[in-house]
Amino acid sequence: MRQKTIFLMLAVLLTFTVISGCGIKEASTTTGGSKEPIKLALSPWPGWFVWYLVKEKGFFEKNGVNVDLVWFPVYSDSLSALASGKVDANSQTLSDTLAPASKGIKLKAVLVNDNSNGGDGVVVKPSINSLKDLKGKKVATELGTVDHLLMLTALEKAGLAEKDVSYTNMTVNDAGPAFIAGNLDAAVLWEPFLSKAIQEGKGKLLFSSKDTPGLIPDLLVFKEEITKNRPDDVKKIINAWFDALDYWKANPEESLKIMAKAAETPIDEYKAGVDSVKIFQLEDNVKAFTKGDSYESLAFTSGKTAEFLKSLDMLSAIPKAETFLDGHFVEEVMKERKK
Repeated sequence: MRQKTIFLMLAVLLTFTVISGCGIKEASTTTGGSKEPIKLALSPWPGWFVWYLVKEKGFFEKNGVNVDLVWFPVYSDSLSALASGKVDANSQTLSDTLAPASKGIKLKAVLVNDNSNGGDGVVVKPSINSLKDLKGKKVATELGTVDHLLMLTALEKAGLAEKDVSYTNMTVNDAGPAFIAGNLDAAVLWEPFLSKAIQEGKGKLLFSSKDTPGLIPDLLVFKEEITKNRPDDVKKIINAWFDALDYWKANPEESLKIMAKAAETPIDEYKAGVDSVKIFQLEDNVKAFTKGDSYESLAFTSGKTAEFLKSLDMLSAIPKAETFLDGHFVEEVMKERKK
């Protein structure tokens, strides 16, 4: 699911350098206002292509906000860009927001785009029939990512640890093709790489985010200065997102066609990918930002995830949820949309 990088993020936070050659494509949306456009980054993940539906149907303009969508083929590059201030906002996982928050980098998560519901998974060769069969096998995913966390969770369920497998550190962009080529026994991937590995690599799904509901929320995260200095624009962007979701509901075929085109994926493949996530509506968002004692609560999920990552020395400290979770924007949007 996107490449979600804890260790890499820590390196970025220490050096504050941007990984070069990330191959950016921009889709500008202007409104005629004098403000600089807000640069909103996104990467290959089914739930995030909704931003292209927002753009294509003019919902940024409708809400009077100036936005540039900035495309990163490699997810970790988008994390670097946000940490170094090259973009104003990023579509990223909750776990990837923990690392900068633990280092005092001022970010604010203001929206839940979706929650992985099978969109991340462990794909294996046909000869492997159980998680216990992974012992001694060559398993790939990117070090410190949420899919690395998913792999460790799967291994723990089978009574195994990372040392029990031949772990290979690879980005999803490399791990997917390597599995298809037969060079790996297993890989932890996200859509659309996951489905392609199953179809083209003759693999099978052994464990997925469906087995760990609520573990992998995907968020819209801003630099805190934007939420402080341009709060109305932040709210307009959130409104534009929900306008697009309403349009999708009313026009499913057209909307899927727009998003599949942006993903450069056949529409049936894109639909399969987007069906593996739960897109969060406004009510889901308000609930997620409410404190609770289950994975339905972002605060609860962030605490549990941070504890797990810290136990693996992936985090040096556990950040307080209130320092980086800001649900007041979705609360205000809900009040205004109910008028």
